[in-house]
Amino acid sequence: MAPANTYELSPYEASLAQMDAVKKASQNSDLSYEVVKSLTVEVGPRIPGSAGDKRAVAWAEAKLNELGFDKVYKQAVRVRNWERGFADARVVSPFPQELVITALGGSIATPEKGIEAPVVMFADLESLTQASSAEVAGKIVFLNTRMQRDRAGKFYGRVVPNRVNGAVQAAKLGAQAVIIRSVGTDNSRFAHTGVMRYDDDVAKIPAGAISTADADNLEAMFETQSDIVLSLNMQAKEAGWQTSYNVIGEFTGTEKPDEIVLISAHLDSWDEGTGALDDGAGVGIVTAAAKLVKETLGQPKRTVRVVLYAAEEIGLVGAYQYVRDNKDTLENIIMAAESDFGAGQIYQLDTRFDPAARMQAGALYQALEDMGITLGNNTTNGGPDVSMLPAQGVPVIALRQDGTYYFDYHHTANDTLDKIKPEDIQQNQSVWAMVTAFMANTDFDPRPAPQL
Repeated sequence: MAPANTYELSPYEASLAQMDAVKKASQNSDLSYEVVKSLTVEVGPRIPGSAGDKRAVAWAEAKLNELGFDKVYKQAVRVRNWERGFADARVVSPFPQELVITALGGSIATPEKGIEAPVVMFADLESLTQASSAEVAGKIVFLNTRMQRDRAGKFYGRVVPNRVNGAVQAAKLGAQAVIIRSVGTDNSRFAHTGVMRYDDDVAKIPAGAISTADADNLEAMFETQSDIVLSLNMQAKEAGWQTSYNVIGEFTGTEKPDEIVLISAHLDSWDEGTGALDDGAGVGIVTAAAKLVKETLGQPKRTVRVVLYAAEEIGLVGAYQYVRDNKDTLENIIMAAESDFGAGQIYQLDTRFDPAARMQAGALYQALEDMGITLGNNTTNGGPDVSMLPAQGVPVIALRQDGTYYFDYHHTANDTLDKIKPEDIQQNQSVWAMVTAFMANTDFDPRPAPQL
């Protein structure tokens, strides 16, 4: 973390007044919340390639036009559409009872009549990889790794390999199916979905996640019984290739229209809830931030580009398409950022700026420090959909949000509008508007991103 006295207020000190103006305007605006409300009420869940996804694209085009963006356009993205279908799990013996389960995104179905087999429990994916075929063959594997609560969500990356790679590792040892303890920090009967992967060289087996409360129950059974039999029936299916879109809105720069300040979120969501936190909040935040800058300060000097990415949930598909479609102009991006961690209040700014230029943005750091936001590291990847840009020399930032409770709702049916606190999303809106104003209306240039 950089000490406060190491950055320079000049030569951009005049921008403090502009940032203060957009902050005050934001404090009297509920636009970000209203945008999320519109998306969740009028569209709802929007899994890539689905009818909901198509409605979301139409909604986004209409919303950006309604808000007065100078230019609104789309980039086509080919996606595979997958449908969740019916899912049921239950303990057959020794203690018959139902479990709350959801299919993991991309999973194949069980046979139509389901699977009934003994269950074998492993503490984590590493333990499974060290097991023998004799322990696993013909059984249902249960990966039982708890996720710890943390403001930065740092334990997510340690647990999510169960979800992504569990089916492949279990299948290598002859398992019939895999279930995981949901990747979440709640203690509830909401199961958390999320994408999983197969390997073309390994047999495909069904993969699901049970709620954390049911995982606790199943774990407790293993404390007294080793012979536990589970019935599993999931009827997920592939629905073929579809076309989705990145939806993009711009306010064109008056002095340097070819220089781009890119702020973004992803438009798609999983199909269980209404995608309010993941990532309706981000859609509302960045859209409102751009609008507030234009509304308060007039046309920006640099072009402000809002990108609402397609198909983030199934593997950053829209983001990779954006890089391919814009490969010849990526060098024009002054800075890129993404809001994709709910609506918790921002507490830290991380950057990936040219070290020689980083401390010249002291006016920005001072304005954020006045809001209680500290300057963090210079090593961030900026967020999922912009994570491939630093390799192209594009500077990125991450506005770190309080995610203490984010993974209580992440990828569940409980990800709904009521989980967003209006005062929290308004703080995000203010910070994003201030950052956007600084980057768009000064000549601060942090290019190129350092290669770490």
